[in-house]
Amino acid sequence: MIAALTLARNNVPVRIIEREVQHRRGQRGPGIQPRTFEVFYFLHVPEIHERATPFPPLQEHDRGSLEPRNTFPMVEYTEPTPAIPYVGTFTNLPFSYNAKLMGQPTLEAIVRDHLAKLGCTVELGTQLTSFTQDEKCVRAKVVRHRGDDGEKVEENIEAAYLIGADGARGMTRKQLGLTFLGATREHDFMLVGDIRLDAKGLDRDHWHFFGEVSQDVITLRPTDELGKDGWHIMMKGRITDLEGLIRDKEAFMNCINDFIGLGDDVKVKEVMWASEFKPNMRMVNKFGVGRIFVAGDAAHVHSLAGGQGMNSSVQDAFNLAWKIALVYKGFSPASLLDTYTAERLPVIAEMLGYTTEMHKLMFEESGTGCNPPSIADDNRTSKNVKSNLERGMRRGKNMYMLGVNYRTSPIVIDDSGVPAVQLAYGEIQQGILRAGDRAPDAPGLVSYYISRGSQSAVSLPSEMTASTRMFDIFASTHHTVIIFTLALAVPFVQSVLATLQRVVPKELVKQVVVLPGSSSQPDGSVESQTSSKEDQAFDVEVLVDQAGHAYRGYFVEGQETKVVVVRPDGVVGAVVRGVSGLVQYFEGIFGKKGGMLTTEDAVQI
Repeated sequence: MIAALTLARNNVPVRIIEREVQHRRGQRGPGIQPRTFEVFYFLHVPEIHERATPFPPLQEHDRGSLEPRNTFPMVEYTEPTPAIPYVGTFTNLPFSYNAKLMGQPTLEAIVRDHLAKLGCTVELGTQLTSFTQDEKCVRAKVVRHRGDDGEKVEENIEAAYLIGADGARGMTRKQLGLTFLGATREHDFMLVGDIRLDAKGLDRDHWHFFGEVSQDVITLRPTDELGKDGWHIMMKGRITDLEGLIRDKEAFMNCINDFIGLGDDVKVKEVMWASEFKPNMRMVNKFGVGRIFVAGDAAHVHSLAGGQGMNSSVQDAFNLAWKIALVYKGFSPASLLDTYTAERLPVIAEMLGYTTEMHKLMFEESGTGCNPPSIADDNRTSKNVKSNLERGMRRGKNMYMLGVNYRTSPIVIDDSGVPAVQLAYGEIQQGILRAGDRAPDAPGLVSYYISRGSQSAVSLPSEMTASTRMFDIFASTHHTVIIFTLALAVPFVQSVLATLQRVVPKELVKQVVVLPGSSSQPDGSVESQTSSKEDQAFDVEVLVDQAGHAYRGYFVEGQETKVVVVRPDGVVGAVVRGVSGLVQYFEGIFGKKGGMLTTEDAVQI
């Protein structure tokens, strides 16, 4: 649905088909990482962050006892910074530097509401049965279940592209012939579910673990999304045979009650949903063939450890959809879509390595003999923890996904001279910003306008006292070109603006000049020293970095002039100091064109 929402925001027609006749149930993959909150922010979906709840501390118990033997936070609270936002324009709640929880049914319902406002609904009971493709389109055959009598109606759909987000067992990947290499951990069989509990003395302030994760364990996480007596359960047994248990709800309830061992003090009232789960660690060899792509679980599956699954799926979809929008509208060559695999494959490969190692540590396996960065401190030294559970459940900063990058992508351009060597799934870097990195936020940018009088100066109107931030300028519908300069009057600025006017469709780029806060005069004006004719030639927003957050966050030093291009997915596409680098970047996105392309010129596929 994230791909569909991104496409719809870009005015690309889209259909969503879903095999199931009802929307999915179950608190699957509830952890939402900071990088994913940023994606939702760019897509104008504020309710997800507003309604998500913080991770509760974890509490370990012996079976039959409410007395905790260990309590620890899975996610350490991290103080926000200007580059990593903490207040959005939609809400005054703390924003993004800490992971939060929301069940997928709630999250998907919110996204569906936004899709509906754009004229797109999920077509339930509609199954993809086969497809073919050629150089012009995809031809898909679907079967629709109509009415209560189970009548099936076949439909042939012709589409420009097909995105298979149909899960690990879906047919898209299989028909494309993509490999899905990896391993299934048969001995780590689990049951997961949503239940209602009578729970005397079991507080709702903690995520409770009963037993030993290396043998038999039950976890209970409170969630008001299911009601005031609602809990999400995970049950793992190496001693107890759990297979087939969910097909007998009474036996399942009795097993839970007996395992916890607290009699009537903690007793299951209802099993609302349950499912079996075997950890798989697998991924495709590429993310698409021709006009057909896979995303999310259809492309990669992994352990629950690390809380990366749903988040990786969202970022797959966001990476792909803005590129499809440009190609569909005729602005970009089809080769742009090849970068979906080039950018996401290294990220997912590293993520699988981290989450697999976390899984091994959690379940008391030897692993590789060293802790992965995801559970190490900032100096990469192992934390002194008290239990395998705490050791495995600890989340390092790279699990926030803020350091996920595409530095090795063939379409990013960086002439800073800084080596690009870094893990694709690294922690956010301090003191460096390269093309392919996440673009930082920067609050406190004050909007100025260029006066048209005899003396051209940039001044702040008395009625405009509000400031803006980088994240409010970025959007899934356009590139943002940020020109850091000491003054507007320098030839470099005019050259950059003239180049953009020539090589980029004007509807697809937001041009921003950022002046340092030191440019501000005592009377509140900023000298521009440009003629009115030059000022009127370009559609550019001028901002003053009053608090200095933009210059610090984007590492602009002293008298330096720098241009940073931010892609529609919030990734830095280019860091350049000359017009040639700018041209090179946009030629990689839009292809080499003899002149400016406009919406009227674009040919839809």
